[in-house]
Amino acid sequence: MGAKSGRQVAALPMRLTEAGVIELLLVTSRETRRWIIPKGWSMKGLKDHRAAAKEAEEEAGLKGRVLKNAVGRYTYWRRTKRDFRLTSVSVFLMGVEGQLGAWKEKGQRDLCWIDAKDAAGMVQEPDLITLIESVIARPDTRAFLSRLTA
Repeated sequence: MGAKSGRQVAALPMRLTEAGVIELLLVTSRETRRWIIPKGWSMKGLKDHRAAAKEAEEEAGLKGRVLKNAVGRYTYWRRTKRDFRLTSVSVFLMGVEGQLGAWKEKGQRDLCWIDAKDAAGMVQEPDLITLIESVIARPDTRAFLSRLTA
C-alpha cells in the first residue's frame, strides 16, 4: 500500500454535569462525517497540548484547561486522495470551561455533548474507544474536572 505514517494531536474535551456525569464533546469529521474528537497536526512553535487546545477551539469553539501530558494515544487509518496512512494521535485531556459564540469551523461540523460512556460507542476507531474508556475510569479525571467547576 505504501502508506506513510504521520503524527497528530487531539483534545479529549470533557466536562462534569451538575449531576456528576462526565460528558465528552464529539465533532464530526468534515469529509466522512464520522464522530471524532477535535484533532489536527502538531504545530511548529506550539507545545502539543497547546496545539490540541487550538484544534478544540477551531473545530468546536471550546475554551478550557488542557493537561500538559498526554492521557494516551491511538492510531487510525487516515484517508488521503491516493491511499490510507497509519496516523498516530497523542490525546490531551481538556476540561471545558466554556464555548465561544463563533469559531473558525462553525457550521462545518456537527457537535454532540454526550455521556462519556456512550461516546465510546459513537466513535469508530477501536484504539480511541479503549482510550476513552480508560480515561473516564481514572479517578484523577473526575478530580481534574471537579476542580474546574468548583
